[in-house]
Amino acid sequence: MNKEKPDNEHVADSTMSAAIDGVAALRSVVQRVNQAAEKAGRVSDRIRIVAVSKTKPVSLIRQVYDAGHRSFGENYVQEIIEKAPQLPEDIEWHFIGNLQSNKVKPLLSGVPNLVMVESVDDEKIANMLDRVVGNIGRKPLKVLVQVNTSGEESKFGVEPSGCVGLAKHVKEACLNLEFSGLMTIGMADYTSTPENFKLLAKCRSEVCKELGIPEEQCELSMGMSGDFELAIELGSTNVRIGSTIFGAREYPKK
Repeated sequence: MNKEKPDNEHVADSTMSAAIDGVAALRSVVQRVNQAAEKAGRVSDRIRIVAVSKTKPVSLIRQVYDAGHRSFGENYVQEIIEKAPQLPEDIEWHFIGNLQSNKVKPLLSGVPNLVMVESVDDEKIANMLDRVVGNIGRKPLKVLVQVNTSGEESKFGVEPSGCVGLAKHVKEACLNLEFSGLMTIGMADYTSTPENFKLLAKCRSEVCKELGIPEEQCELSMGMSGDFELAIELGSTNVRIGSTIFGAREYPKK
């Protein structure tokens, strides 16, 4: 006679199944990145896959880590400071969400292995990051300037016309930060995504010319689950993949 499993065993089974799917999905994404790079005549090991684990449990992140992946991203400060201490220290965390000034200290203090903040969109947040990095005595933090290439009011990011000025401020006035490139989020419905990505590449050319740095030293973080192959074709060095690896987001029911 079959006995009904207790609820906690159902949860364990579903978590294990999701983890196996996550590992298989990661391998599929790696293969797709390699193919997109080859098609574009690029070297795939120059393209970083950031596995975006927002709303996902530590157990699933650990499974993807155990499969050999090391770059993970989070959108919310509270989530990353809760998850990071429960996971191995050699994970390279990227913060990719909008960052408020009052969350900078908890983020930097709570995640010593934070390697990059991808969402610097004004001088105020750059200055705050610079000050806190200096105060807590950690090594310089890599940052990307977020550019609003789609012109949507709902999106964060500096206007394209302001990206050179902000990049220059980070490089010249924020000695505890390492300006590492630009980031953007394309249109949600993908209608103008190629234009968004091409505009970011144009911004990079202008920034590199102004700062006197080679373009290959300036990252382009663009491309998510629905458009990362196109982003690679247009020069992305950093793709942020969430639902394609981890499955749909799981937000708490209100």
